[in-house]
Formats: sequence, C-alpha cells, structure tokens
Amino acid sequence: MSVPKVAFVTGSNKGIGLAVVRAMCKQFPGDVYLTARDVSRGTAAVESLKAEGLHPLFHQLDITDSASVRVARDFLKEKYGGLDVLINNAGIAFKMADRTPFGIQAEVTLRTNFFATRDFCNEFLPIIKPGGRVVNVSSVMSSVALNRCSPQLQARFRSDDITEDELVALMQRFVREAQANVHTKNGWPETAYGASKIGITVLSRIHARQLRRDRPTDGILLNACCPGWQELRSHRASLCLKSRCRCGRKWSCLWDISTSPVITPAW
Repeated sequence: MSVPKVAFVTGSNKGIGLAVVRAMCKQFPGDVYLTARDVSRGTAAVESLKAEGLHPLFHQLDITDSASVRVARDFLKEKYGGLDVLINNAGIAFKMADRTPFGIQAEVTLRTNFFATRDFCNEFLPIIKPGGRVVNVSSVMSSVALNRCSPQLQARFRSDDITEDELVALMQRFVREAQANVHTKNGWPETAYGASKIGITVLSRIHARQLRRDRPTDGILLNACCPGWQELRSHRASLCLKSRCRCGRKWSCLWDISTSPVITPAW
C-alpha cells in the first residue's frame, strides 16, 4: 500500500492558518493536518471545516514545547515516513496599544516567533521528503523593521554569509537590549514583532542554503512569505476571512509539490 502525501500546518485553528488548511483540503493530494496548542480549539476548527465538506485531520502541537514537537515529528515519521509539506504559521503578536513593557514584549514575541520556530525547523527539516515544500510565514513588517535598523545591522541581515549561530546571537542581543531599553540607540527598530519576522526571513534564507548544500538533488523548496493581515492571538486584524482564503490560494504555488522549484529571491 502506498503512503499518502501529508501536509502539516502549524498554528492553524484560526486566521490565515485555518484559511490555508481550507485551501489545501481542496487542492492538496493527500492528508492535511490542522494543528493547535489547545485540543478543544483545534478539534472545533476541524469540525467547522468538516461541516463545509472538507476532511482535515488534527494533531496537537505547541511549538514552544519540545516534547510536543518531538511527538508530532515521530508521529509523522512512523505513519508517513516523513513530511511532504510544512507550513510554519504559528506565531503571536501584542496589540499596538498593549502597555506591557517593551522588553517583556520582545522576550515573549521572539520566544515563540523566532526561537521556538527555529527549534521546530531543526527538528522537522530532516524529515522533509525529497520534492518537499516548506513555507515559513513571515510578514511585510520584516521589511519595514529591517529598513529601520542601523546600516550595520541591515548589512548583516542581508549578507549571504550570515550563519544560523550569528542570527541567533543577533536575536538574543535584540531581546537583551530591549530589556535594557537601549535597543533603538543600538540600531534596532521599535517593533518586537517586526524584529521576530526579520529573524524568520533570514532564517529561511539560511535554511534554504543549507538544503541546497546538504541535499542538492532532493528538490526541496523552502520560502518565507507574507500572507497579508491575519488573526493572531492578542493582535488586531482587518482582513475578512474570504480575503484570507484568496490569500491562501495565491501562495499555494509555494507548497505545490507537483511543480518544479522556481526561486526568485527578493528582499
């Protein structure tokens, strides 16, 4: 018996993640997993899609919990022999009017959006099958925030030789300097969410280079993309669900395993 193709969407019980699961259930030739930290919210989202005649599957996942990540990874390895499509959508953002001190916002935001996502990728990239697709959900705020960085920081983030260790050190430095309230003086933007998405975009370039180097014949395509406005925990969004569904269809070419990789780098 042949093993079905499988796609895994993190943070997908609402917002753009839910829209992507909906679109993939209509187009992807295999099993599509909706994931959520909270089992009740995740299963409710699955039932809402089943009411539309779709057939998503559910797996609990908290990317900030290493045990949860390993359980999901091992499940996919055992049941499918790996993973065909990974959509890294899980993330958080504070409301613009939130009065939480910026240093705390920086630590909390980067803990999930960058550090947990990076750890998750390092567990999951080895199980991506040949011809697989990985989409890291970034944001237009990564470009906005980058342009507000000092020339020195911009040069490092845009460089082709930045390493993962250097990037991690820079993200850690941002958190420390935000906590000390010296981040703007030292060339950082006044946005923790934007800084976290700089990290995701640069990490995507680093991981794409690593895949080309370590698995040159496997044809794996890894991208970062901006999906537009989305509903995040503690974040305001103004785009209607129908528009988010169109957005999911627009960048479906990034996870289409029937096409050959065509890469047009731009930042």
